[in-house]
Amino acid sequence: MFQIFREEPLITAAILGFMVISLFVRVLLGFLYQNMIREADNMATTENRLLRQCKLKFANCYQLNNGVANTPIFVDKFLNKLALGPLSFGTLYHLSGQSMLLSVIIAGVGVCKAIMKSRSLGEILPYYIVSFLGLYLYFSVSTVVDVKDKRRVLKVNLVDYLENHLSARMEVTENDMEMLFGETMSARERNMRLAAVDRGTRRGRRTVELMPIGNRDTMEAEKKALAADVIARERGTDQDKAASGAQPSASEALDAFHISDEELEALIKEFC
Repeated sequence: MFQIFREEPLITAAILGFMVISLFVRVLLGFLYQNMIREADNMATTENRLLRQCKLKFANCYQLNNGVANTPIFVDKFLNKLALGPLSFGTLYHLSGQSMLLSVIIAGVGVCKAIMKSRSLGEILPYYIVSFLGLYLYFSVSTVVDVKDKRRVLKVNLVDYLENHLSARMEVTENDMEMLFGETMSARERNMRLAAVDRGTRRGRRTVELMPIGNRDTMEAEKKALAADVIARERGTDQDKAASGAQPSASEALDAFHISDEELEALIKEFC
């Protein structure tokens, strides 16, 4: 009865191969979600790489934005990005169903090929038996594993931990850091980053400053203030003389109009 499987080894291998892939992927997803659910019960000491990434990302978002407005959305985005190598968990879930469907299609191709060779119903019956058995195993395993329910349970556990445990600890930690250092953790990180940028800028700019800029500005300001003081005193002296009404003496007037011999000779040479 099952002799047709030996006569069609390629079709038989394809049917059984895609069936095994479908069941294996579905069981693998169930195992991964179950392991994460078990680790989510002890998130503080978990060694799961994905859950540790979730905690770290949540803590960074909480510090940068002073809180996370919608934790369930954050958890949904995290679960949607879960991946095993290049394939996400959602892709693996759909790949399992498509593999089983492809196995049934290949069995149908085998049936059509057997009919074209005028085989009897008893000879092509094994294809139907294997197809129905594969579908039964697929739906049975899917019900037992229940990937969707495990995903829902994992989401509930993560939301509960992030909202009711980690958020409260973040606020207490920030208060402790503020009491110890006099500033919040985000401010300290901002100051450290600014200092690092400043150090990098100074390393890239190799200049020699002979006199500090602050000292030069101070000296120029003092010079301007001294000049303004002198001008103000001179103006005040002139105003005092004008207010007193003092007249120059005759000798001072003659000295003002006195011309020396050298100046007279210079004027003659200039006009001649």
